[in-house]
Amino acid sequence: MTHACDAPMETVLASRSISISDFKKNPAKVVQEAGTHPVAVLSHNRPAFYLVEPKLFEAILDRLEDIELAELAARRVGSGERSIPVTLDEL
Repeated sequence: MTHACDAPMETVLASRSISISDFKKNPAKVVQEAGTHPVAVLSHNRPAFYLVEPKLFEAILDRLEDIELAELAARRVGSGERSIPVTLDEL
């Protein structure tokens, strides 16, 4: 049996946090008070989820998509496939 003190410490990736019990009492108030700041919602002092505003969430998804596209481009360049030069007008 694992005790809480034996569990590995998890990093909380937000400067603000709240217990899940307190979050459940008034989620709208937490959202309002958070403003544009992410909030870690904790269960047993470990992050259960993060509350982020839609603009930040969209920015995170955009960044992940950019990373995936860069990795795809790098794989294709490294694959040795012959490239075909095109102009912007041809696109």
